[in-house]
Amino acid sequence: MLTNQYLPFLFVIFYFFPPPLTLLTNSDKMSYMKNIQDKLILITGGASGIGQLMAFAFAEKHAKVIVWDINENAMKAMEDEARAKNLFLRGMVCNVSDKEAIYSQAQKLVADFGHVDILINNAGIVSKKGANTTGPAFLGVPDESIIKLMNINVFSLFWTSKAFLPSMIERNSGHIVTVSSSAGIIGVKGLSDYCASKFAAFGFDESLRMELRRMKSAIKTTVVCPFFINTGMFEGVKTRFPLILPILKKEYVVKKIVKAVLKNKTRLIMPRFVYLIYFLRLLPPTMMDGIADFFGISHAMDDFKGRN
Repeated sequence: MLTNQYLPFLFVIFYFFPPPLTLLTNSDKMSYMKNIQDKLILITGGASGIGQLMAFAFAEKHAKVIVWDINENAMKAMEDEARAKNLFLRGMVCNVSDKEAIYSQAQKLVADFGHVDILINNAGIVSKKGANTTGPAFLGVPDESIIKLMNINVFSLFWTSKAFLPSMIERNSGHIVTVSSSAGIIGVKGLSDYCASKFAAFGFDESLRMELRRMKSAIKTTVVCPFFINTGMFEGVKTRFPLILPILKKEYVVKKIVKAVLKNKTRLIMPRFVYLIYFLRLLPPTMMDGIADFFGISHAMDDFKGRN
């Protein structure tokens, strides 16, 4: 059990240790910034949250942006705003929990706009927790909600990649961005289904990167692992130490993602403190769990409400 006598020591170690660890786990920092002018970028789940902000951020850099979402009204508003700013941004209704809808809309996208240069798998949901209070939170989540979450957060990664990756391989050019989460690196109490999906997303990106490397392909991959973001998706979550584990501002997250894509960065983890999870995994599980408890990870979801 961690007691107050260890607090100063832990703060020093966990606050100052991230910089060298960051260098070890992310050695591909380059000054090179690729040109995305007239490149076709597809963003799934792009009508709200960081997806919407990314769409405008890339469009403002003169890319051609296509947004997939189920919110037709939001996409129409985005198109109107983009038109007023003389930006290329188009919305297409696509339910990424439906494999056939993905394949159908992919064919239409290519026919209407051409081949996708950058695929950003951003779509994701979190389950509302049920009334169960006698065990793990997922016991109170309807089976259908868990299946829907997995279809959107995990299986859509495969279907979108199968739809657009072959053309990238043929052209030996492209970039696939997978939005995972810090919850894809460490388990969080109350998020069993979400964590499982984001661990899967992280593993998908890593395996894909290794396969492309083995092929000596020029196609790039980026995995994004942010802490909780203030988009409303995780309304009610809390952090014990906001100085080192802040609830991230969506504008900051999008700025970092855009920069990571332009620099072909393979891994983006925010904030840098989250890199310490790799160190924690070297410790015995009971010690790792105790440290996670101390930093409030086990209580972050206690007041979770989610987006209405």
